[in-house]
Amino acid sequence: MKIYTKTGDQGETGLFAGPRVRKDHPRIEAYGSVDELNCLIGVARAEPLPEAMNLALTRVQNDLFVVGAQLATPDPTTRHGESIGSDHVIYLEKTIDEHEAELAPLKVFILPAGTRAAAVLQLARSVCRRAERRVIRLESLADEQVSSTVIAYLNRLADLLFVFSRSANAAAGVSDVPWSKTPR
Repeated sequence: MKIYTKTGDQGETGLFAGPRVRKDHPRIEAYGSVDELNCLIGVARAEPLPEAMNLALTRVQNDLFVVGAQLATPDPTTRHGESIGSDHVIYLEKTIDEHEAELAPLKVFILPAGTRAAAVLQLARSVCRRAERRVIRLESLADEQVSSTVIAYLNRLADLLFVFSRSANAAAGVSDVPWSKTPR
């Protein structure tokens, strides 16, 4: 099978079991942001990370394929295969709690800095928040259906990426960089 089909050359793409839409359609923007997030998590995984964190991020990357498939299917009744459910959100919460328990309590805002791995995880967090906003925008449109669990998953995933950033710094023996108000 060839990688190129030429069917998108006019600026449209097909949705799963749905119509062709413009490539700037809010649904495409939503799952495109999720795809970008998945790629950025892959970049984070290319950095030295603790094994437990790497395994959790591998699971997240697989879950993000499911999120993308859900978002690419405008009619949920035509969707076959796995869906993101409350068990996925609970897994993220449990993982957040486990890693946060090993960190010093956060008392100030911190900069997205420290180790390279921490900075990449913070960038992934930021892209995750954008993906979440795009999904919420899609959900707000008339005639568009989005699982509320997908929104919760992305919300919790951004929290996990923040905690993982701090954990990556801690594992490397690097302190979080506190934000300080600079005089003007």
